[in-house]
Amino acid sequence: MGILTNIVAAEEDEFAAIGESLRPVDEWSGIERRSIDTAKIVTLHCLLTGDEFDLAFGAYEPVYVGDEGAVVLRLADEVMERLATLDEEALELVAEELAATEEYEMEQWDAADVQALVMDLADLARLADSQSQVLFVWMHPLLT
Repeated sequence: MGILTNIVAAEEDEFAAIGESLRPVDEWSGIERRSIDTAKIVTLHCLLTGDEFDLAFGAYEPVYVGDEGAVVLRLADEVMERLATLDEEALELVAEELAATEEYEMEQWDAADVQALVMDLADLARLADSQSQVLFVWMHPLLT
C-alpha cells in the first residue's frame, strides 16, 4: 500500500478542512506526490535545521486524523522559513543530500525527482510566507 501526499499552503486553522478534503490540491495551492511519509518529511526537517531525527520526529504529531485514513501534519515554521529563504544553489545541495538519505534511497527515488520536490516545496513555502499561511502535509493511504 502506498501513500498519496498533498502539501498545501493554508491558513493555520484550516487543518480540519484539509483533513476532510478528498484532494487538498484541488482547493488550496500545493503539490501532490506519492510515497512521501512522515519519515521523509522529518528527514527534510533534519537536513534544513540540523535537528536530530528522533527529536524532530516528535514535532510531527498529526494535527488531524480522519475516519477515512487521512492524516494531516503541520510543517514546522523553521522548515518553511528555510525553504522560503534558501537560494537555488543551497536548495540544490539540500536535494542532493536528501536523495542520498536512506528514506529516499530505499524507495529508489530518482535524484531529479527529489530535486523537483525540493524546488516545488521552496516555491510553495515562498507563496505561503507571502500570504502569512503555513504548510500542511496531507497523507492518505492508496489502496493497491
